[in-house]
Amino acid sequence: MTNFRKDIRNVAIIAHVDHGKTTLVDELLKQSDTLDSHTQLAERAMDSNALEKERGITILAKNTAVSYKGTRINIMDTPGHADFGGEVERIMKMVDGVVLVVDAYEGTMPQTRFVLKKALEQDLIPIVVVNKIDKPSARPEEVVDEVLELFIELGADDDQLEFPVVYASAINGTSSLSDNPADQQPTMEPIFESILEHIPAPVDNSEEPLQFQVSLLDYNDYVGRIGIGRVFRGTIKVGDQVTLSKLDGTTKNFRVTKLFGFFGLQRQEIQEAKAGDLIAVSGMEDIFVGETVTPTDAVEPLPVLHIDEPTLQMTFLVNNSPFAGREGKWITARKVEERLMAELQTDVSLRVEETDSPDRWTVSGRGELHLSILIETMRREGYELQVSRPEVIEREIDGVKCEPFERVQIDTPEEYQGSIIQALSERKGEMLDMTSTGNGQMRLIFLVPARGLIGFTTDFMSMTRGYGIMNHTFDQYMPMIQGNIGGRHHGALVSIDTGKATTYSIMSIEERGTVFVNPGTEVYEGMIVGENSRDNDLTVNITKAKQMTNVRSATKDQTSVIKTPKILTLEESLEFMADDEYLEVTPESIRLRKQILNKGEREKAAKRAKKVAES
Repeated sequence: MTNFRKDIRNVAIIAHVDHGKTTLVDELLKQSDTLDSHTQLAERAMDSNALEKERGITILAKNTAVSYKGTRINIMDTPGHADFGGEVERIMKMVDGVVLVVDAYEGTMPQTRFVLKKALEQDLIPIVVVNKIDKPSARPEEVVDEVLELFIELGADDDQLEFPVVYASAINGTSSLSDNPADQQPTMEPIFESILEHIPAPVDNSEEPLQFQVSLLDYNDYVGRIGIGRVFRGTIKVGDQVTLSKLDGTTKNFRVTKLFGFFGLQRQEIQEAKAGDLIAVSGMEDIFVGETVTPTDAVEPLPVLHIDEPTLQMTFLVNNSPFAGREGKWITARKVEERLMAELQTDVSLRVEETDSPDRWTVSGRGELHLSILIETMRREGYELQVSRPEVIEREIDGVKCEPFERVQIDTPEEYQGSIIQALSERKGEMLDMTSTGNGQMRLIFLVPARGLIGFTTDFMSMTRGYGIMNHTFDQYMPMIQGNIGGRHHGALVSIDTGKATTYSIMSIEERGTVFVNPGTEVYEGMIVGENSRDNDLTVNITKAKQMTNVRSATKDQTSVIKTPKILTLEESLEFMADDEYLEVTPESIRLRKQILNKGEREKAAKRAKKVAES
């Protein structure tokens, strides 16, 4: 007869970005018997990294545990962005059920589909929480229908289709089983009760030989690498001699030096853990995701976990611009390489390869967001570096050259749908579906080559005047489409001189295009100072000062006014960049530049490239 551990439940919270799952976890922490009365909980306490707090997204999976009526509920808070999908998939292996959070107005979104698909593939039991029920625009009945349709479309079985639904407002700390907002109660009890009733308790096979599999990595300067995962079978104690089955089939023996359990927001040292527990283990230098820890006399590794392959790559190189070394603390090739290697300790979806040059590396990741967050993190830590334009990673599948395609969902006011359809068909997108969601809003779904989406976000925001919402997730590799797709339609305004930008020069350049720098900004020859209104690059003198004369001007009383320059963010700069450009990133500045700074040398190189192409 199978025994179960009734005192424990393992559950993951999954949702699309910004549907409120991290806020919901905060409320579950507050309303359980976990935190003592004097613990003050910060808003979105689970998002511990500064970038997560700023952007309001979860980048790294987090785990916590709450106590409710004597039962310990282990909760995994997962990222909603497809760029961090590798984490989601592995978390599904650690839990027995999922809480799917869906916005009461937005309904099911691309990432809802993405994370739910991963959960259903693992045969996990779902509970649906319709969040933000307090919004005036909430449409709970239709949203539950949408969720049901999505379950059917993704091939859910009969048990999974019988999901319980709880209606909640995480930000207000209320929930109820009724879809009427007036019935909301100031408690999270319906969610807790649904978890206890519907999520299966883990099997108690702690008498059998140990199997512990690592699903996530952490790193700490004092104890080195930490493997986070689930004990699937048996018991593990501090001091045990165990065997680690590596991904390449080899084994290593080691001694368990420390075990940690999770409780509230704390990681607590524990002496032992048994089947069903989610724990962290230290003491192994080179432990990796997917590897299994077993007793030395009963080595039975679990099947290796799948890790999403990167789809986008960039070249990272040491900063060699005329302003190199002015603002950064870490600027040498050795320091940049050490930092990239340190990132590999915890980010399993990242790849770093050396090139034939000692000061450049090819860095591959899951998408623009994945790589831009790494660049932003390094910048904040005091690094200076340069990066090239992102490129998709092509693959050969059954002898056919293939490229990644993304599934794109767009919600937009009706009047912009024509220009969006035209823009995406130019980028070789195929429309799969078009539906009206009421109130003059349309939902469009496309399959688009990932190449076509590089640089599309900025165009999309101006096309829809900021009212459109675009979400996309990796769909599959498909045969490569020939020819150029996407890319920038306009050339750059390139500085021909080194010095400080002047108001006088900016005024004379404004009619040529959009300026990216403020008066007084230091520029160098070959630096990009704006976008040309035509499709060719144009060199401009942005440092010229007005000639002083002793003749009084007839228009003396008219004050010079310049347009507000368009200052690009890191993501916008990555999108804007062309193949012959670099982005220089320092702790204080983000500068776009030509790879070849001198105008004459650039023109010679362009002629040589043209000759090669023609021959």
